Amino acid sequence: MSTVARPTGPAGPAGAVPSRPRGIDPRGPQFTAAVTVVVLVAILVLPTPAAVVLTAVQAMFFAIGATLGVQRTPHAWVFRTLVRPRLEAPAELEDPAPPRFAQAVGLVFTLVALVAFGLGWTTAALVAIGLALVAAVLNAAFRFCLGCELYLLLKRIA
Repeated sequence: MSTVARPTGPAGPAGAVPSRPRGIDPRGPQFTAAVTVVVLVAILVLPTPAAVVLTAVQAMFFAIGATLGVQRTPHAWVFRTLVRPRLEAPAELEDPAPPRFAQAVGLVFTLVALVAFGLGWTTAALVAIGLALVAAVLNAAFRFCLGCELYLLLKRIA
């Protein structure tokens, strides 16, 4: 006679149906970072009026990721709908909190850029975008998330 292990703990009492995993596919934030790289490079090369509009759009994307969660961004929808079905299942899922924090950091940089653009400080705006670009490139190319690392460092300190 075989026995079946029943979930206990966070999924609920014995015999309960396990809840859906709370983690995210780690390739999703990497895909989002790749799209963000394209947007940020466009901001750096476009004339100022178009750069301001694109910065505002990117700030909106970061705000969605920071407030609603990285799973609810337009980039995540594209990944989930068009990219993810073509990939094998991930080896493991990742906690969405660090990428969500990273989105908040990106939001800060784009808001600084928007304020700088508004004050006519184009160079300062482009530096803020350039710093966000460095972080996005690291995530897109090497899956090294600076904002995630900052989140983990702050969590250790707290």
